[in-house]
Amino acid sequence: MASTQVVVVRHGETEWNLEGRLQGHLDSPLTEKGVAQARALADRLEGQAFDVLYSSDLGRAYHTAEIIGNKIGVDVTTDKRLRERHLGIFQGRTWREIEETSPDEYALYMGSGPDYVIPEGESARQRFDRTIACLEDVACSHPGATVLVVAHGGVLNGLFRHTLGIPLEASRRFKLWNAGINTFYYEDGAWTLGTWGDVGHLPLGDTLDDS
Repeated sequence: MASTQVVVVRHGETEWNLEGRLQGHLDSPLTEKGVAQARALADRLEGQAFDVLYSSDLGRAYHTAEIIGNKIGVDVTTDKRLRERHLGIFQGRTWREIEETSPDEYALYMGSGPDYVIPEGESARQRFDRTIACLEDVACSHPGATVLVVAHGGVLNGLFRHTLGIPLEASRRFKLWNAGINTFYYEDGAWTLGTWGDVGHLPLGDTLDDS
């Protein structure tokens, strides 16, 4: 099987990113900065030929993908498997609000491992399994191609760990920048990391890691 290049980018900054409010499967619009980040990312990617463009169907990712797609001349294909983790009863709330109103579930979330299922939501492992399966389906469907994927911090978190063999139980010690470029290669059932967290197209200090 020919090597497939898969470039995965995170959506631009959103209103709820700034507020520290958890989005999950809910949504908030891109900020003015978030739109500018998406445009800068589109300008950066314009010089690279992409065969296909996939995106999460959530608005913050899709809006980012539309801006990029219009610039590079590739239509956006959505796949709901690329969504962020479903955060159930935590969605739309800040961590302080969750700790105050749902202390037992907050403690479970903080003290349990990746198999803890948030009420009305899903576990970190369920998101991991869903998103990795989707990315491998995409890579296998386009052997030898250059694929662009617009998704979320949790999707990148999972793919990075999967590629480098970092357990889901391990603390995260890497950044997940808004509008950052992350390049992977898929060949013969295995992933290889090319570049990670490239934000050279963004002004210094104009990134956010809220995951």
